[in-house]
Amino acid sequence: MRDKSEPVYMIRIVAKRLHVHPQTLRMYEREGFITPQRAGNQRLYSEGDVERLETILRLTREFGVNRAGVDIILRMRHRLEILQREMAEMMQALEEDTRHDFEEKIRKIFFEEAE
Repeated sequence: MRDKSEPVYMIRIVAKRLHVHPQTLRMYEREGFITPQRAGNQRLYSEGDVERLETILRLTREFGVNRAGVDIILRMRHRLEILQREMAEMMQALEEDTRHDFEEKIRKIFFEEAE
């Protein structure tokens, strides 16, 4: 499975895949919505970049969201992803603590019964 952050697509490939002009991609870069990696003077996009561009295009084309709205939505989405990761980490820690406490109680029960 390929790493989604690996830069592999040139601008003309991404533009063709998304049915946009390369200038549109450059505009999104200027707006700060996307930051393709550079290999010399050439922009290289990752699969993650393409997915983000698809989201931007869906917001603008299907929902009529303007660039300021796109910026707000992308920031909120990023924050939500961070919160979801933090929540998953907290749930994992809680599960580990609960499992540890349970194992301790089981040990005490068996040791008390054995004595």
